[in-house]
Amino acid sequence: MKRLHTFTLATMAAFCLVNTVMAQEADIRQSIAANMPNVKQVDEITKTAMDGLYEVRANGSDIFYTDAKGSFLIEGRLIDLKSRRNLTEERVNKLTAVHWKDLPFKDAFTIVRGDGSRKLAVFEDPNCGYCKRFERDLQKINNVTVYLFLYPILGADSKTKSDAIWCSKDAAKTWQDWMVREVPIPAQQPAANACDTGALTRNVELGRKHKISGTPTLLFANDNRVPGAIDSKRVEQLLVEAGAQQQAANR
Repeated sequence: MKRLHTFTLATMAAFCLVNTVMAQEADIRQSIAANMPNVKQVDEITKTAMDGLYEVRANGSDIFYTDAKGSFLIEGRLIDLKSRRNLTEERVNKLTAVHWKDLPFKDAFTIVRGDGSRKLAVFEDPNCGYCKRFERDLQKINNVTVYLFLYPILGADSKTKSDAIWCSKDAAKTWQDWMVREVPIPAQQPAANACDTGALTRNVELGRKHKISGTPTLLFANDNRVPGAIDSKRVEQLLVEAGAQQQAANR
């Protein structure tokens, strides 16, 4: 009988806790709806490791924090001082991760060097100066297949250039001629009007979804994502790491 009584009390306590959490979440949602019209959708509300602080995930991957009533708002980074971890950054990175297996490779063209055994995907804009510097240094990397996702985000001219590259007879050659050797991109021929440039629109949509805000952005086969024009030595190191992780996973 005593065991049954204990079980009943535990069940009631759990029920009360669930009701409390639901009430707190309802208060937070109501407050956000009333005071934050720019938040189109609240996707998730979770209690953080910090007492009284709740994480609000909105609009897919926007993160901010509030109290149990939704009376106060905190925008910024939540840091675990003991472990020195940026919890906000870790959470956003997880939410916006681009998994290698999910990349739409049909919307990219390939550049193969050597045996092409190692894999690298890059999002780049043809008007990006950092991308040009990166492309020139990337020439030093051998035995790699580069999946080049045209990502025209720097204006209308970037879209015009990307369309011309994508619709050229040899996109990889046209791209490298322009980025590495400063050879002007040939203008689109009338016959190219039938060329489907939907891949470029999809690339921009994909990048926005995953918060790719700058170029170049590199993606490795182990799902590692690196923003910025890193040098060839760093690229080589990351390719080796990705290969080692894949080999270990296949054992």
